[in-house]
Order: sequence, then structure tokens, then C-alpha cells
Amino acid sequence: MSVPIRVLIVDDSALMRQMLTELIERHDDLKVVGSAQDPYIAREKIKALNPDVLTLDVEMPRMNGLTFLERLMRLHPMPVVMVSSLTEKNAQTTFRALELGAVDFVTKPTANTEERLARYGETIAEKLRAAARAELPHPRSEGRKLPVSPRVSPAVRPGQLVAIGASTGGTEALREILSRLPEVIPPVLVVQHMPEMFTRLFAQRLDGLCRIAVTEARHGERLVSGHAYIAPGDMHMRISCEGGHFIVSLDQDPPVNRHRPAVDVLFHSVAAVAGKTATGVILTGMGADGAAGMRALKQAGARNLAQDEASCVIFGMPKAAIESGCVDPVVPLHALADEILRSLAVPS
Repeated sequence: MSVPIRVLIVDDSALMRQMLTELIERHDDLKVVGSAQDPYIAREKIKALNPDVLTLDVEMPRMNGLTFLERLMRLHPMPVVMVSSLTEKNAQTTFRALELGAVDFVTKPTANTEERLARYGETIAEKLRAAARAELPHPRSEGRKLPVSPRVSPAVRPGQLVAIGASTGGTEALREILSRLPEVIPPVLVVQHMPEMFTRLFAQRLDGLCRIAVTEARHGERLVSGHAYIAPGDMHMRISCEGGHFIVSLDQDPPVNRHRPAVDVLFHSVAAVAGKTATGVILTGMGADGAAGMRALKQAGARNLAQDEASCVIFGMPKAAIESGCVDPVVPLHALADEILRSLAVPS
């Protein structure tokens, strides 16, 4: 039997520490080796217990979670999963934590039934497993624009679309890519696995860093060039063509690959309406969401790009797409904006 992943829980709420411990220890491959109610105690327990992964509350007494995380990633880098409440303030703090090097985040459980708690337990267990084997992301400076890609896209041609899918590690990967795109760009569709409210705030955050406009997608809106659309949390995003225009369609059909929004749902719809004028991009993330959709894109004549293993936090989603044989170039993150523009410049 393999050695369990050792988890340290850092949360000022005794009830939350107890709940997380019980949910995590339902899984034989995970073991809670300790807990701490504030960062000072956590610091000593990290030294004494040497955990494999840390869960960290966003709001902490004596020292806030961001300050602790920044010091931890500088002095003792280790995988961290943030635990955030569903508030706008905590969501913004969570995005900053991801910039500082946290691998992923979960929202605090609001479930009031055993079935929902069990699903939450599965979610956090999956994220802890992924974090324990993740390549630690490099901390980023706060809120700065990256230089635009030197390769300038030609005038946008009718029918072009860019569809991007991401999960764990994707918030920073998307920031890297979208910040480097010029204003002259076909519509960009994005599915990032993320809860409700977080997607809206994520879009707002990107909009302040990018030359293109970035918004959370709205049902029935017409796609326009120079604009990126983020699928709302808990909503699948599809694209249809009406009167010669691409239109966003949102729904709450059952999850696909256990996700809503799902990358596969977006990719299949883009393959159907754009075909060979589309570019598909699969980024860091666990699981295989997007692989089937990339196959549909490839069969429709689209060009597909995948983030390379070395620059991924989790290589699951790109790996599944690459192994399906439907990816064209495999590209490091820093070169993906260039490669997207190169793909758009290739005559269809």
C-alpha cells in the first residue's frame, strides 16, 4: 500500500478544522497529520510534521493568510490549497494567493446534507492529490500587464474563434496568455473550472490586465472581436451561429467530466460552428476534460495547441489531449500567445 499524502490543516475555526479532518480522512490515501489555528502555530507544525500539502484559510488571526503564504513560498515552498468563503473580498484574496504560488483553492462547505458533504469531500480530496504532485507555480508580481506578443495578428478574418480550456493552475496560465494578446484578435472563449461568482471576479481581474476586453459571458450575447468571454461558474457555455453571427448560449445541463462548465461542451460547439477557422487551446489541469472536444475540433479542421508538461502545474488535461493524437504543436506557456497568433495567421 502506498504511503498516504500527509495534510496539515490551517484554519482559525475549530469546527472547520474538525469537518475538514473528517472529510479528508475518509480517503485511505490521505492522512491529516495535524492542524493549526493560526500561521504561527502552523509554522512550527510544518517544521515538526513535514506535511506534503497544506490547506490554508484565507482569513487568519495574528497574521493573514496572504502574508503567511508569501513567506512560506519564499522560505519553505510547498503545495498549498486555499480554503475560501463565498464572498467577493475572499475571492479577490484567493486570486492573489494563486499569484503568490498556491496551487488551487476550494470554497468552504455550505452543504447541509450528508450527500453534499460527501461530494465536497471528494472535491477537496481530488485537489489535495493534485496539489501533492503538482509542479509548484512561480509566484507572480501583483496585477501587472505583460508585454504584448511581438507577433502581430493580421486583420481578423470572418469565422475565426479561439477556444481555451483550463483547470488547476489555469488562472495564472490564462493571465499569461490573455495579457499578451493584441487588441486585434478574434473572439476568445474560455472555460476555467471555477465556482460561481469567482468567474465574474476573475473576468474583472483579467480585464484590468489585458488589452482585449474580458467579461463573464452572458446568455444570448453576440461575440465581437477583441473580446474574451469567460464561462460563468456552474453554467455550460456553447456557441451557435445565427444570422451570420456567433452567439453565446448558457445552460445548466448535467455536468460533463464532472464539471460545469466543461471544456468539452465548449470545444464540441466551436467545432460545429467554426470548424477549420477555429483554434483550440488546452492548458494545465487535472483530468481529461477537453480531450474529446479537441478531437472534434481536429476532425472539423481546426488547429489545436497544448501547453507543455514543463510549464504545467498539472499535466493531466494537456496530456490526455496529446495522447489522443489531436494536438498540433505542444508549446511552453510563455510562447502560447505567439502560437495562437501564428495559428490565426495560417490561411484556413
